[in-house]
Amino acid sequence: MLLEIFSFSTLTANIDKSLHAWMAPWLAVVTELVIIGIVFLLFYAVLGLFLVYLERKVCAIIQNRIGPNRVGKWGLLQTVADFIKLITKELIPIRNADSFLFNLAPFIVIAASFMAMAAIPFAKGLHAIDLNIGIFYIIAVSSLGVVGILIAGWSSNSKYSLIGAMRSGAQIVSYELSVGLSLLAVVVFAGTMQLSAIVESQANGWWIFKGHIPALIAFIIYLIASTAEINRGPFDLAEAESELTAGFHTEYSGIKFAFFFLAEYINMFIVAAIAATMFFGGWMPFHIGHWDAFNRVMDYIPSVVWFFGKTFFIIYLIMWFKWTFPRLRIDQLLNLEWKYLLPLSLMNIVIIAFVVLMGWYFH
Repeated sequence: MLLEIFSFSTLTANIDKSLHAWMAPWLAVVTELVIIGIVFLLFYAVLGLFLVYLERKVCAIIQNRIGPNRVGKWGLLQTVADFIKLITKELIPIRNADSFLFNLAPFIVIAASFMAMAAIPFAKGLHAIDLNIGIFYIIAVSSLGVVGILIAGWSSNSKYSLIGAMRSGAQIVSYELSVGLSLLAVVVFAGTMQLSAIVESQANGWWIFKGHIPALIAFIIYLIASTAEINRGPFDLAEAESELTAGFHTEYSGIKFAFFFLAEYINMFIVAAIAATMFFGGWMPFHIGHWDAFNRVMDYIPSVVWFFGKTFFIIYLIMWFKWTFPRLRIDQLLNLEWKYLLPLSLMNIVIIAFVVLMGWYFH
């Protein structure tokens, strides 16, 4: 089967076998953890720089201009230059700030996104950890990011930072409910919380199609709520420049500011990757029922290409939102969640439970 050709399972199993043959079992495990850590650090850094460049180009296209085009070919090295500038900037100490918490906050935000990324299956056999409660784990660890934001706002000893952090806290805690219920919709369809099993359940069709209208509604709610949860426009009230200068990270400079900036883009990748995995089959090719010839052609495309193709399509949608819609007021933002999205999510999950019970979906 072609899917097995593009599987990383054999590669990872061979690496594991080789390490255990060369060294003691405990040292082999430690070495594997170090290798995975280094790979994730490199991926995190390169992905962050690429997403910043991509957003500037997408924004430029929407606004009918060119975007970065001077540093490197097509402006590809612009974000690298910006990163070098940030890490060489002076770290300014803030008078009367709680220095321990002030310095800790960026690491909490970064650590939360690292932990969430660990459970995402990037291709067949390519994920750091395949938990049987994968979705539950991702929802749990991703919510730790708000702790870092609240600590950053409070420890800065700035009214702008504190207001931004409080807005962000209220926003994230509110929209997490709709995000969780939207993902629960697919869990009900698939009958499992294990991400690899959810992907496998879409071998004969993605849930966005197999789940009929309720699955489509769940995806739309997820897209709106997750955009709000990661503080992206038009829900970026926590960083409203016209009111709060830069919100919760107003007092941060240099590499600490870069951590917050980077975490926002990585969180965007994570929510897009989860949407691709849950609703669009993750690394699974596009198959149509018994169209064997068509399905075989689709199988020739590597699983990692399918995954990143779907993920970057959803990232484009999230970027499109930001540069198309005006920023909401705080009352409009909370009304949208509590009066519209949450009741709709609750009704939708009841309908999905009934549909699954009656078997009225494509198996």
